[in-house]
Amino acid sequence: MNIISNGNILRISIDKLWQPGIILVALLLSIPVLTIAGFVFEPSGENWEHLKQTVLPEYLANSALLVLGVTVGTLLIGVSTAWLTAMCQFPGKKLFVWLLLLPLAMPAYIIAYTYTGLFDFAGPVQTQLREWTGWGYGDYYFPEIRSLGGAISMLSLVLYPYVYLLARAAFLEQSICVLEVSRTLGCNAWSSFYRVALPLARPSIVAGLSLALMETLADYGTVSYFGLGVFTTGIFRTWFGLGDSVAAAKMAALLLMFVFTLVVIERVSRKQARYHHTTNKYTQLPEYRLKGFKATLAFLVCVFPVVLGFMLPAGQLTSWAILTYQDMVDESFLQLTINTVLLGLVAAFLSVMLALFLAYGKRMLATRSVFVSIRVAAIGYAIPGTVVAVGIIIPFAWLDNTIDDFMRNQFDISTGLLLSGSLFAVMFAYMVRFLAVSLQTVESGLGKIKPSMDDAARSLGYRPRETLFKIHMPLMKGSLLTALLIVFVDVMKELPATLILRPFNFNTLAVRAFELASDERLADSSTAALMIVVVGLLPVIYLSKSISRSRAGQGSEK
Repeated sequence: MNIISNGNILRISIDKLWQPGIILVALLLSIPVLTIAGFVFEPSGENWEHLKQTVLPEYLANSALLVLGVTVGTLLIGVSTAWLTAMCQFPGKKLFVWLLLLPLAMPAYIIAYTYTGLFDFAGPVQTQLREWTGWGYGDYYFPEIRSLGGAISMLSLVLYPYVYLLARAAFLEQSICVLEVSRTLGCNAWSSFYRVALPLARPSIVAGLSLALMETLADYGTVSYFGLGVFTTGIFRTWFGLGDSVAAAKMAALLLMFVFTLVVIERVSRKQARYHHTTNKYTQLPEYRLKGFKATLAFLVCVFPVVLGFMLPAGQLTSWAILTYQDMVDESFLQLTINTVLLGLVAAFLSVMLALFLAYGKRMLATRSVFVSIRVAAIGYAIPGTVVAVGIIIPFAWLDNTIDDFMRNQFDISTGLLLSGSLFAVMFAYMVRFLAVSLQTVESGLGKIKPSMDDAARSLGYRPRETLFKIHMPLMKGSLLTALLIVFVDVMKELPATLILRPFNFNTLAVRAFELASDERLADSSTAALMIVVVGLLPVIYLSKSISRSRAGQGSEK
């Protein structure tokens, strides 16, 4: 950048703007949180007082029970399968290492639609049961799928991989010396797991559980479809039903407090991870060979979440799609697909570029302000999409109205909704929501490049930005591609933020599937839902390839 002053050309390096740029990005991305936090101090209106006296206790109770149920479900499934695939030998183990990741590709609201279609009164399961027995309505009891227990089951089946991934990695990284000593002291597989491995892996397990619970609190599609009164549905009802932005923002602030509590718990637990390898650091972990009944039980424990969390709903979606694709795959469906893909690609590209800017700035400028700014910029992933949307639309709508009033008064021109009524708001929400995902991946890839590469580049006269584009980025192709892929899939699955912020007459596959399912057209929603699931398999395939390399020296799974 060149600035001419008094005949002298002052050269200002763009590199010097890196730190102020990072701080500016952090401030912009913190707008939703600051907006929501500001409404905490707003005077309470009649609607808020009415909500406190009527439905707010229900929201609190249901949200707490939902979190408690998902905690139990994800821990039971995630920890048990992680231990079995990491430390035990049984038939099918090699396949289960990656099969257990498949439910990650299945959004919770989609699995909710499929199980409702299977198990409700008019579904094939109850219909066949009545044909076999001759029973009629009221003659038998069948669990209600659209209930709090049903929501807990749906969310647990698709969120346990968070616990599974981190717990398995923790088990694989544990010191062999400790495990061998436990065996010499007479510990069998169960006692070694309960007394030694589990306490050592607790910080990683808590971290995985925190991610699962954040997704639980952020879920809207499942709880809305099941008719549950929780914070996310309450925000929608208050915003669209009552038209009260202040009450909706206050409710979003309460939800935000829940989420930040989980973040603090995760941070504290991570700090307690202090154990080290001593000898035989990279030798093959000892495995417990299971035979007979134990091997069969281990197989069933691993196959249960795969079948219920992916295969059964995917099979049902496929059968529905085969029956309805001729009616549903038309010009409007192609337009929905184009809308979704373009949003995902643009959001993924911008997110990765922004993550690269922040990560490289952190590498160059190891200052406290930079570290704090990056931490603030990455907090968005912990914030539910509903909260992000409310925190964006309030300041954007105010800014739109301010600009419109000014232009009307000065030039008699109406500018309309420049920000809140355009895709800019949607894209900004995606940046806030998913920057942390790409940032983590980019930082991991950048950390693998030795600092000596930077020193060599400087000795050759390269500026920091030239070093980034000519040296670092070619070496980070794998990490950048991974970040692009993960953000792309997350954008495709995102429902609440898109539902609130999308412009008029603009839909995505997720919104279309939700609208059709809400109209009880479950079979018609299958084509859009199946497309989301198929695309969601891409990062799962990547994870399945990388998980076996989570421990140096582990080699391939047997």
